[in-house]
Amino acid sequence: MDAPLAVRARGITKCFGDVVALDGIDLDVAPGQIHGLVGPNGAGKTTLLGLLLSLAVADEGRLEIFGAPVGRALAAPGGVAGFVDGPGLYPALTARQNLAALAALRGQAAAIGDVLEEVGLTDVADDRVRGFSLGMRQRLGLAAALLTEPRLLVLDEPANGLDPAGKKHVHGVLNRLAAGGATVVLSSHRMDDLEALCSEVTILATGRIVFTGPLAKLSAENGELDYRLRTSDPAAARPLVADAPGVRLADRDDDVFVVRALVPALDELVLRLAKDGIAVRELAPVVSPLEAAFLALTEVNR
Repeated sequence: MDAPLAVRARGITKCFGDVVALDGIDLDVAPGQIHGLVGPNGAGKTTLLGLLLSLAVADEGRLEIFGAPVGRALAAPGGVAGFVDGPGLYPALTARQNLAALAALRGQAAAIGDVLEEVGLTDVADDRVRGFSLGMRQRLGLAAALLTEPRLLVLDEPANGLDPAGKKHVHGVLNRLAAGGATVVLSSHRMDDLEALCSEVTILATGRIVFTGPLAKLSAENGELDYRLRTSDPAAARPLVADAPGVRLADRDDDVFVVRALVPALDELVLRLAKDGIAVRELAPVVSPLEAAFLALTEVNR
């Protein structure tokens, strides 16, 4: 038999008074996947993450984690860990003491040194958390979640406050977890993080899912996008760009074109440039496919 989905949600609705935070959500997340949640503020991302961690319960619908229904009790299912709205830490304790306290509360023997090394905090393991930067606190929160060796890791803005080196380190941790069979569900406002990490994304707007699926499908459904095109010979490239079928010249400065096209038309243009001995030195979306879809879908659903 096929392994059960890591997350299976059907008709999940959650209200806070008169505010409908989630409105009939259906969601599937496969094991071993890094799945991203994106949406405007108030779209329901944090509420959905909270339901996965059993910090709240749904008013309606059915939620299953690895095939087991999540009940009405506010207790996280086994094999699930993570944080929303930032990790809960003790500022007066050191990083090592924070993890030791969590392990003691859970009644477990934990490899504290190993998880500190995993998130890159070994050198500050005995420093008090009150002196940590936001990015260091995020990494310590990730270390706390890793103590339980979770099968499902739920993270709210895990790269918040991280410098480029810290972000690269955390991305590496999450990719290794997924490669080892763990499932990661994370929210982020950083489209580049989601595109770098996630195999699938879900876009939320006003408590409803407006897209869920692979990033490749999102790109295919986007239609025409604007691309920056820089070549080795802008003067020679200009007539080829202007005459290319399915390509529109949206803007241009001295050495960079902005062209609007579908991917097949863009591919054909690149081949024509190469045939004429013109090298393509840069070709990148002005706005990424995920960001373009986010703007289009969330604006329509406001």
